[in-house]
Amino acid sequence: MDVELVQQLATDEMICMAARVSTIGNQVQDYDDKRNRGLIGFLMRDRHGSPFEHGTFTFRISAPIFVVREFMRHRAGMSYNEESGRYKELEPVFYVPSDKRPLVQFGKAGAYDFKLGTFGQWWTTDEAMRTAYAVAWEQYQHMLAEGIAREIARSVLPVGTFSTFYVTCNPRSLMHFLSLRAKSDDAKYKSFPQVEIQMVADQMEAEFKRLMPVTHEMFAKHGRVAP
Repeated sequence: MDVELVQQLATDEMICMAARVSTIGNQVQDYDDKRNRGLIGFLMRDRHGSPFEHGTFTFRISAPIFVVREFMRHRAGMSYNEESGRYKELEPVFYVPSDKRPLVQFGKAGAYDFKLGTFGQWWTTDEAMRTAYAVAWEQYQHMLAEGIAREIARSVLPVGTFSTFYVTCNPRSLMHFLSLRAKSDDAKYKSFPQVEIQMVADQMEAEFKRLMPVTHEMFAKHGRVAP
């Protein structure tokens, strides 16, 4: 999965400025690290969420279509633009899991887990996916060569085909996404994300932690619950 932060305007200081305006109006604010840390911790703990909407992250993400569709279930505070198979010929880039990706599901719905599986199961998965992709791509190219519209021809391509999209979100909506799509033993509410979207979420969280270290620290400290 390819995740690139292409622009951002998000800082811990802006969260504090947005929160304090309710009590000091247009007075000049004092940028004190200790006080800011305490304020962000208070906002996160007591779930005063609106100050965390002041800031933006824009990511460019390339991932299989099944990951993109799962991603786009997150709508509050998230804006999307995706490449279109109607207007451009898609690229022959397809997802094949590595031999480290767990393959065998066990447990009950909503709380299931995975185990690695055997080499034979991985071989079957790898061979089946590569074969299906090759056939689908050949038929896609054949339809285009016959003059069939791209928006029709794309229908033969599987959800393992890669797509690229931009997503812009604020810190609050990003934390909500991470609470569901990144797995952590420290989470108050356990999440069970699919491995592939977790790979995307982990890269996004690394940027969030780098740019807003105090907010990220308090997010983790208070159970990874979005305010």
